[in-house]
Amino acid sequence: DMRNLIRQPLVHFFVLGAVLFILFDVVNDDSGNAPGEIVVDANRIDALVARFERTWQRPPTQQELEGLVDGWVREEILYREALALGLDRDDPVVRRRMAQKVDFMIDSGSRAPEEEELAEWFGARAENYRVPPQYAFEQVFFSPDRHEDLSAMVGQTLAALDAGDPIPAGDATLLPGRVELASVPQISRIFGADFADGLGAQPVERWAGPVRSGYGLHLVRINEKVPAYLPPLEDVRAAVERDWLQLQSEQAKEKFFEALRERYDVRVETESQLAAATTTD
Repeated sequence: DMRNLIRQPLVHFFVLGAVLFILFDVVNDDSGNAPGEIVVDANRIDALVARFERTWQRPPTQQELEGLVDGWVREEILYREALALGLDRDDPVVRRRMAQKVDFMIDSGSRAPEEEELAEWFGARAENYRVPPQYAFEQVFFSPDRHEDLSAMVGQTLAALDAGDPIPAGDATLLPGRVELASVPQISRIFGADFADGLGAQPVERWAGPVRSGYGLHLVRINEKVPAYLPPLEDVRAAVERDWLQLQSEQAKEKFFEALRERYDVRVETESQLAAATTTD
């Protein structure tokens, strides 16, 4: 039906494309404007005033407003002269900025997803939003630089802990001896990926190990473990909607570019052609 048709991203793409083509024709149609005329209308003045107020947190005085208008006119005149001289043609910064502006125009046509669309999209990609496991733990560190037989030292310490001996201080380190509930990525940023991944094989509420990190070996006591799980859509809605919008934007830009690409005949000279042209010159 018509409602479903209107909701289709492809329809939005064609509507946006039509608007952009019309805008392009209007901007490039100088038949109704005097070539040397510059009009500073009320909208332009309002924009200049708004920009001034955002910067200075107050409205401009009459003298300041006249200066703003004069500055804009000066910039407009120099801009038009630069275009007339073709100064924009081979400037990579200008090219990139103008291309970005078209991208922004396409993005401005984005719409919020319908609930059914978001739920379907999330269902197909739920694994991407899996919450990693979390651990709260204590650790005792042993440096390979301070022990001739590191494995033996760690084994003896673990046996002593099993027998009820006090928790040893271990070797000096800037690593925290106790970590409250934290996710695997958070732990990885402190101890390294090998250590964070190694926690999954350790028992809960007793000393175990050793767990290896890039610093050395660790005895670990996991006090709390929260397994990985798939969250409901409501818990990750903001991230899902952001990803949905990004994908729709990328697809719309690609479709729009493909439509523009058909208007051009692109020829890429090969190295042999370039060499021949250089030799001929």
